[in-house]
Amino acid sequence: MNEGSATVLVVDDTPTKLYILSSWLRRSGHQVVQATGGLEALAKVRELRPDLVVLDVRLPDISGYEVCEQIKADAATSSIPVIQISGAAISPADRAQGLERGADAYLAEPVEPDEFAATVEATLRYYRARQRAERMAERLASLTEVTLAMNSADTFERLLATAVEGAARILGRHAGALALPPDGRIRRFTAKPPQSVATSKAAAPETLLALSAMSLGNAAGTEVFTISTGDWLKLMPDADISGDVSAVLCRTKVGRPPVYLGVEAAQPLGGDELNILRQLGQALALTVDALRAYTEEHAIALTLQRSLLPARIPETPGLAIGWRYQPAVDNIEVGGDFYEVLRLGERVLVAIGDVQGHSLLAATVMAELRHALRASLIGTVDLGTSMALLNDVLRRYHPGMTATVCLILIDPETGEMEIANAGHIPPLLVGGGEPRYHLLGNLLLGVAEETYRVDRLTLPPGGCALMFTDGLIEDRDKLLDESLEIVRQLAETVEDDLELFCDRLIKQFGAREDDVALVAFRRVAAGSASP
Repeated sequence: MNEGSATVLVVDDTPTKLYILSSWLRRSGHQVVQATGGLEALAKVRELRPDLVVLDVRLPDISGYEVCEQIKADAATSSIPVIQISGAAISPADRAQGLERGADAYLAEPVEPDEFAATVEATLRYYRARQRAERMAERLASLTEVTLAMNSADTFERLLATAVEGAARILGRHAGALALPPDGRIRRFTAKPPQSVATSKAAAPETLLALSAMSLGNAAGTEVFTISTGDWLKLMPDADISGDVSAVLCRTKVGRPPVYLGVEAAQPLGGDELNILRQLGQALALTVDALRAYTEEHAIALTLQRSLLPARIPETPGLAIGWRYQPAVDNIEVGGDFYEVLRLGERVLVAIGDVQGHSLLAATVMAELRHALRASLIGTVDLGTSMALLNDVLRRYHPGMTATVCLILIDPETGEMEIANAGHIPPLLVGGGEPRYHLLGNLLLGVAEETYRVDRLTLPPGGCALMFTDGLIEDRDKLLDESLEIVRQLAETVEDDLELFCDRLIKQFGAREDDVALVAFRRVAAGSASP
């Protein structure tokens, strides 16, 4: 069928007229389907979805006016054009009624062949333009949805699968994609309509380099080109295609690996389709770069974060110690949570704290407080004096910043403990009865001049203490007291191996929106030490 041909349903109960109209249409290169009644016409419209209906007004069962109204009332067929034709209803009122009830054109007999052919072509021309516009609008809406889904993808696998599934669904063709994530392993994805579900396979690194050299070279930009069936099958050996492939290769910056997106083009893509493919490829390249940048920044942030924390926990005879640091699941910025364990002669200092915010400044302040704490413990050890010094450092050098800190100084042999707390969650003490939180402390650091109280108590043999930052327990939909109670109940049983206990705490609360630091320690028999 040539580009100008169409499937036309001719509806007339007069055999001679039905034959003549059908002959004229066939002479113009159109395919003709016939019906002799209104109900039969409606059934064929629903079944065949013709490109055009030529409809007599006077039919033996229902009128052509009513047939036209029903066609236009159905959302599935409303865009099909209808030309009404009549040798009896030829008055201006008849024509007006036909047009008002949905006809796209109205012809009164006798009709000249040229007039009829011209009316058919004009009506089809409008119909096809409307079809193209509606199809383009649908594709643009789908393109927007796919682009949003790509931007929401949190892994490269999901991103590439979304892109290739979207290309197959929007363009109705077999699609494939290649990209190089930061791990250095080329990914290739394919999808085929109507299911359009992506499948993933590994690919040789040279495939993407060869494609890049073939079109873009080392330059940045976007290139749309055609690749032969054989070359496509070298890239996608499991592809089920029967023709050449239209493809787009995109690189956002010089030196960046490109991304490749292609669709089968056994029937060549039109200009609108090539534009959609180009936009999809560009959106994929930008999103891959954004996710790559996020991944790299996240790795850098974690490396920096961990470099600011203790490289190791010192051996502490008489104490078993377990600790965890878990960064926020979706935050690439550096946080201000910290912990510290220091040997001070026969005693051990355990500290935990949380500087306000997530930023390089928060991490810097956290490092300063750790160093200031260490300096304050050289010589005479006085927790109240150390805490006051930290408060002065924060107020003088970082006004407007706040932090919470809790310090515990313990003699493992006797169990004697000193506790100073500046606005932090009180430590949870386990031993000699039900687990209980210690008393609330003083004002947090950085707010005002404060005298910090030092509480003295004794941890019994086998007794434990748990210190943690609020990131462990803060949930938007739960009261803080409820989460604190969950931790207290979990501490009613503390494993012999504190690592298992720490794991159980982390698992209970799952992935967190804020950083988590926690330290648990237990008095053990003389000669025992932290693992």
